[in-house]
Amino acid sequence: MIVVMKIGASDAQLNQVCSKGEEMGFKPHVIYGKERNVVGLVGLGKSEMGIIEDMEGVDRVLPITKPYKLASKEVKKEYTTVDVSGVQFGGEEITVIAGPCAVESEEQIVKSAQYVKAAGAKMLRGGAFKPRTSPYSFQGLGEEGLKYLSQAREETGLPFTTEVVNPRDVDLVYKYTDMFQVGARNIQNFALLTLLGQTDKPVLLKRGMATTIDEFLMAAEYILSEGNKNVVLCERGIRTFETATRNTLDISCIPVVKERSHLPIIIDPSHAAGHWHYVPALSKAAIAVGADGLIVEVHPDPENALSDGAQSLNPDEFIKMMGQIRTVALSVGKHM
Repeated sequence: MIVVMKIGASDAQLNQVCSKGEEMGFKPHVIYGKERNVVGLVGLGKSEMGIIEDMEGVDRVLPITKPYKLASKEVKKEYTTVDVSGVQFGGEEITVIAGPCAVESEEQIVKSAQYVKAAGAKMLRGGAFKPRTSPYSFQGLGEEGLKYLSQAREETGLPFTTEVVNPRDVDLVYKYTDMFQVGARNIQNFALLTLLGQTDKPVLLKRGMATTIDEFLMAAEYILSEGNKNVVLCERGIRTFETATRNTLDISCIPVVKERSHLPIIIDPSHAAGHWHYVPALSKAAIAVGADGLIVEVHPDPENALSDGAQSLNPDEFIKMMGQIRTVALSVGKHM
């Protein structure tokens, strides 16, 4: 249920509502608003709404109809802004994350960071742990790759996001990263999502290849329900019958998520397309329909990349694309 507090309700009254919710078997989550605060009481407690409604400072109590409680706009009308080491997701600015699929060497990731920063990207991406379809493909450099990413951050000032694949690696990745990334294959790794929800670092959650939008938001709910409110969603293409592209970018996912959830959502056009020359067009389309940002694969030498070279832009192509999407951002009232 959603407990809407009165304008001007005191902290003591808010705490009393939370305590009463816990007594009834719920887990309280406070959502702070501009004018008034809301308490989401989630779980399998006794839904005696009248008891809560009669408490001091309470304006009204409403049921939550969506299965994803904390991710729903029912519990929070205002869109959430997620801060990642000073970089904002969900505001008026289009935020671009860019870099190679995999960290291959210190020189490669530092050079990539320098290129993407010069073009206007606000964050760096790069995989230190790589879940691959084939067990014989390059699996990443592990902690060595995390150290290289940290070096790139030190030299350029760009915070970075990197994928955590195994729950046992959460503590290790936490030591280095600014933002955890959950890949498409792990969206229903509930043990991993639960652990990430218990941390205080933002999470970039990618939609699975065969995940519905409701399932997408339920995966976010696992993280939110553990107390971590800093979740950024990422649409990266779904699997369909089409073979001309690697996946099919579900562009309609953006307005649907915006209607149902307060969480920011960005687009990964690289994994959706699978071919670099489609990436600019998909990026412009994503911004036009309301995406809060992009995560794009950029490599200094795509032809010799150890992972996903075919879908990676080279630095010159990335600079050109950034100029194009600035124009689209302005046309929808946003900026870069």
